[in-house]
Amino acid sequence: MRAIKINKSDNVAVVIANASKGECLEGLNVTLLEDVPQGHKVALVPIKKGEACIRYGVVLGFLTEDVEPGRWINEHMLKIAPSPQLSELKAGHEGVIPDYDPERKTWMGYDNGPGKFAGTRNILGISTTVQCCAGPLRAAVDRIRRTILPKYPNVDEVSALIHPYGCGVAINAPDAVIPIRSVKNLTHHPNFGNEIMLVSLGCEKLQISQVLEPDEINSDNVIVLQECDGFKGMIDSICEMAEKKLKKLNERKRVELPLSKLCVGTQCGGSDAFSGLSANPSIGYAFDLLSKGGATCLFSEVTEVRDAVYIIANRCQDDETVEKLKKEIGWYDRYLAKGEVDRAANTTPGNKKGGLSNIIEKSMGSIAKSGNGPIADVIGPAEIPTKPGTVFAATPASDIVCGPTQLASGIGLQVFSTGRGTPYSLKEIPVIKLCTRHDIRKQWPDIFDIDTGDIITGEGNFHDVGLQVYNLILDVASGKKSCAEELGIYNDLIIDNPAPIT
Repeated sequence: MRAIKINKSDNVAVVIANASKGECLEGLNVTLLEDVPQGHKVALVPIKKGEACIRYGVVLGFLTEDVEPGRWINEHMLKIAPSPQLSELKAGHEGVIPDYDPERKTWMGYDNGPGKFAGTRNILGISTTVQCCAGPLRAAVDRIRRTILPKYPNVDEVSALIHPYGCGVAINAPDAVIPIRSVKNLTHHPNFGNEIMLVSLGCEKLQISQVLEPDEINSDNVIVLQECDGFKGMIDSICEMAEKKLKKLNERKRVELPLSKLCVGTQCGGSDAFSGLSANPSIGYAFDLLSKGGATCLFSEVTEVRDAVYIIANRCQDDETVEKLKKEIGWYDRYLAKGEVDRAANTTPGNKKGGLSNIIEKSMGSIAKSGNGPIADVIGPAEIPTKPGTVFAATPASDIVCGPTQLASGIGLQVFSTGRGTPYSLKEIPVIKLCTRHDIRKQWPDIFDIDTGDIITGEGNFHDVGLQVYNLILDVASGKKSCAEELGIYNDLIIDNPAPIT
């Protein structure tokens, strides 16, 4: 039976398949004393009650009972270790830039002008100030797709940015800055080609002036439903404006662009014990190559990096960036405390079934998506990054919230890894899906773009698989459809709203 030991200091290894009592772990001189599920940990040495369980060279927790070599160690046997103290974080000025220099250093995208990220898709995005607009807008978009969009073959899609915000909320609460910023930045997303279209109800708390700049507020860009004549008037007004925008978008052409015009995000969902061994390090390798070439690469999920926050700090290049890191992580610590929980509430039953005993183990795998290069900056949720390179974008870990929050930060593409499997995707950008192992690819062969399982079986390596991810990112950014796009899979647009609902 093959098992993977990551760090020389580890006192556990992870089995790559369901293992039976009596099997010997290859190269580790350990015989299993009981059956062990795929992805779960096996003790390699005697570990006494109260002693540390170590994986990734990190203390995951402390044993609640004595364990002999060959025993299965699961989540019920570990007392979680404390999280790192934010006050102790300092810039380590570390970060390893890959020696490898990829041949491809450009991509084909839609240029939006100086100082702006380019688009990976050509989409008519129709934003809303409030959820109350959802019904008429959905009806209008249905008509647009059927009767108008076919006349404009250079436009990829029309997307209704319907979100659960805008009214019935404490609009002046301090934390309301996050959803308001999200709506504003989503409206101006690079894939919408500087063509603004905003649908308002008219009486909501989130006013048009909070979403658009003064020179953007006009009848060419804004429709107020309460000023329309009936439902038919609403639909007609939306469709009429949409056709004007589609005519302009149809003139857009892809051009060759440097990597500095590309902004890419990553997140993971349905993680397992292999996420940090195959898919996530492959993404990290690709991100290091992209960052080296001048692209902007966002990684996120505060609760899933909380226990690895010192790794981020060590890769920060100055004290200012570390202070931003402390601010964003500290805010989230307090946010969770208000709900009388902490970062340990993050792990799911599926995570644990897949071998992740607790949030520390999950964090060590999650952080691998960020690669090994320097951290260029830290930004708050839905902020637009201003520095190229690898950027920590503070967002919730929830897939359906992290994705739209990164979208609001301007990513034109997202790379998503999973070990348990999830059909998550977004409509406004392409999402590339990676699985951690061969058996999940066999189960869902039409959903995943890349299977990183060769790394687990020993048939592949991080360079080859990571380079495959890098090249696919450039292919998809340049127009190739991802599997999720081909299938038409996408999630609802759920923006982050930590402010009170009244």
